[in-house]
Amino acid sequence: MEKLTNKEEEIMKILWRLKKAFVKEIMEEISAHKPHYNTLSTIVRNLEEKNFVGFTAYGKTHQYHPIVSKESYYKAYVNEDMVGYFDNSYKNLVSFFAKEEKISVEELKEIISLIENNK
Repeated sequence: MEKLTNKEEEIMKILWRLKKAFVKEIMEEISAHKPHYNTLSTIVRNLEEKNFVGFTAYGKTHQYHPIVSKESYYKAYVNEDMVGYFDNSYKNLVSFFAKEEKISVEELKEIISLIENNK
């Protein structure tokens, strides 16, 4: 599975959330720096060529849907990012978010509980 560009990931997140959408519906979901319609259409077609999305044709328009699940994509690349940014250590990953105050004590307790319950 190929790693997506940031813009492609942004579009996939929208499609994962919507489940299926026309290009104009995807455009409506983009909050900042909206690309030109043709640019967005090209990105979606690139995602199709990479086998991340499929489509249903309605005349000349296409309604797109994800082929690759969010979970399978993130499984493939979270480990890659962990190796590259956190020296292959989940401890370093969690510590980073704790230091940056991106994770609360309550969330850390939930993580510990999940780990303990899975043993």
